[in-house]
Amino acid sequence: MTTIIIGAGASGLACAVRLKQADPAHDVIILERMERAGKKILATGNGRCNLSNTRAEHCSEVMDFFNGIGLVARADEEGRIYPYSNQASTVADILISQCSSLGVEIITDCTVTDIDSNLCVTTDKGIFFADNVVIAAGGMAQKNLGSNGSGYRLLEALGHNITALTPALVQLTSSSKYPRLLKGHRVKCKMAIQLDGATVEEEYGEVLFTDYGLSGIVTMNLSVAVAENFAKPSPQRCHAVIDLLPDISHEELKRYLGKFGNLKGILGNELSDIIMKQAEQDIEKAACFAKNWRLIITGTKGFDFAQITNGGASLEDFDGFKSKSVKGLYACGEVLDRQFECGGFNLNFAWYSGICTANQIIADK
Repeated sequence: MTTIIIGAGASGLACAVRLKQADPAHDVIILERMERAGKKILATGNGRCNLSNTRAEHCSEVMDFFNGIGLVARADEEGRIYPYSNQASTVADILISQCSSLGVEIITDCTVTDIDSNLCVTTDKGIFFADNVVIAAGGMAQKNLGSNGSGYRLLEALGHNITALTPALVQLTSSSKYPRLLKGHRVKCKMAIQLDGATVEEEYGEVLFTDYGLSGIVTMNLSVAVAENFAKPSPQRCHAVIDLLPDISHEELKRYLGKFGNLKGILGNELSDIIMKQAEQDIEKAACFAKNWRLIITGTKGFDFAQITNGGASLEDFDGFKSKSVKGLYACGEVLDRQFECGGFNLNFAWYSGICTANQIIADK
């Protein structure tokens, strides 16, 4: 029995290791377009690799898998799980080492150009034949790390539906001057995305001001609504509406302003000066601006800066991770239309889907 896995990222490596653990006699070959396996893993979690989250569905199964190959991890106060070393390279290295010791063949610098319905895989390094093919080629986010959208094209050519693709967990761009003036400042706030004045998404957390617009976890989590809007032929007017002081009521803020005349004791000098100048030193206006600060949003930083892709191969075309239409074809990871918030949830799904795909292949033998 031979299984070819397309993509040596998180889901592909997890799938390969689990396959060989379950059936040592199973021939497993990974075809990777980049010059090395696990390249995108190295960039996750700012180089620390946010493996999972204690609140993620199937977190226990994922961590059991890693415990079984000797990776020690620990969670922070927000539930984000990192390798004990705090180095993403530890995760990539242990997976690649496991592949080597288990007998998984990894062929790098190999581009897949076609898969036919008989699972004949055509590449720039020759033709491969398999009993099963797993497409674990990632999405379109950060193509310099390996995800160039090729998995979607392969699945679509085999009759699978691909939903609309937009960047997700990505920074937002703004034409407002204020983010540039506040470059590097972080605030804990409540931020909403409004389209033509109607709120479509909102969240509480940290926002980072940048020279191009907005970043930070809240920004990332709200970016899908923005990306989907600007993917339309005629996008709606988009604003980020920020409550800079969600723990202080409008009336409390007015009393504070009436007593001290500015917000320096709450927001610091730079942000207070901007709000007061924008409000023309008027207390009522300043309170309104601080609670409903509107910034024009012009789009996102795009796929090259996105952490993941929104959209993908429709889950309706799969039974678990097995194709309903092509015998022996499977898909896992980011290539599927399944997305989550920041904090290790997406990487958790990548590992889990790879493990489950391997289990399905073994069960289907």
